[in-house]
Amino acid sequence: MTNSIRSNFQAHPFHLVSPSPWPIYTSIALLTLTTSGVLTFHNFSNAEYFLQLAFIAVISSMSLWWRDVISEGTYLGNHTLAVQRGLNMGVALFIVSEALFFLAIFWAFFYFSLSPTVELGAQWPPMGIEAINPFELPLLNTVILLSSGVTVTYAHHSLIQGNRSGALYGLVATVILAILFTALQGVEYTVSSFTISDGAFGSCFYFGTGFHGLHVMIGTAFIAVGLWRVLAYHSTDNHHLGLESSILYWHFVDVVWLFLFISIYYWGS
Repeated sequence: MTNSIRSNFQAHPFHLVSPSPWPIYTSIALLTLTTSGVLTFHNFSNAEYFLQLAFIAVISSMSLWWRDVISEGTYLGNHTLAVQRGLNMGVALFIVSEALFFLAIFWAFFYFSLSPTVELGAQWPPMGIEAINPFELPLLNTVILLSSGVTVTYAHHSLIQGNRSGALYGLVATVILAILFTALQGVEYTVSSFTISDGAFGSCFYFGTGFHGLHVMIGTAFIAVGLWRVLAYHSTDNHHLGLESSILYWHFVDVVWLFLFISIYYWGS
């Protein structure tokens, strides 16, 4: 029905987006966030207040941007099959770029660990550093994150089969497990005996696990938006592109954690 109406005034199935202020607003907010973050790290006076304001600005501008995208896809019918294919490709390419980002982190880790220099004591972990036991909190976090992958897959299949309540339960369980994972990661950081400034080991460990934690938080927000859209009857059994994208992103986060656990926590310790 939508395509037949659209063909009356548009000779192609693609979405020509309207002018929007949110991309430039979000860019300015992100620039302010990074700048004030660096200033806060270097203990500049009152920089933390700008950091808080910038964070609020990022959340606000992105929320308004998502609101417009949801309106375009749900109410205006702009997300045709051709548009959905393009969005799917965009998400896939974004995840590939993230995979290459983590590849650089693993490259640095194995560069230092496979042939530790004299400055590192010619051993790995370097002399004086006590690595985290992989069979304590890291193993528990692995079980939690893999369980969240199971629950989000259950939610996806439930939605496809028209089981809305199953989809809601699965997504709620996924968000809870994701928040629990993040909290336990924070506990692990507080009880760790080394910091990011403790040579190559500390830098690689916190850079890898910290950026993974950031991706977990982003993925949690992504899935929470999908949960709200299922709750608001936006997503149907054959049209839930945003939720599918969040699930694909979450499985990527799961796979990266498996590599982190095996290489940095288990082998690297």
